[in-house]
Amino acid sequence: NGELGLAKDVPRAIELWTEAAELGSVEAHFNLGDTYYKGGGIDEDKSVGIRHWQVAAMKGHVPSRHMLGYAESYNGNYELAVRHWMIS
Repeated sequence: NGELGLAKDVPRAIELWTEAAELGSVEAHFNLGDTYYKGGGIDEDKSVGIRHWQVAAMKGHVPSRHMLGYAESYNGNYELAVRHWMIS
C-alpha cells in the first residue's frame, strides 16, 4: 500500500494476491475484490471484484460479505444488501 517507505506496486500485489487466492486465501480474494471493485491502481472491474468477494464470503469471510451488501446497496438492491449484512 505504499506505506513504510515502500514503493506501491499494484501489478505485483495483484500477482501475489492471485497466487494466494488460487491457494485458498480468503484475505487475498478480499483484497483482489476491493482493488478491482474500486479500481485502485488498475482499471475498475466491478464484476471481477464482486466475484472475488463472493468466493471469500462463501468461505466465511465476514468483510467480504459486508462488501457484497455495500455493492448491492449501491445498485439499489436494498433487500439483498440487508441479507448480506445480516449474514455478516
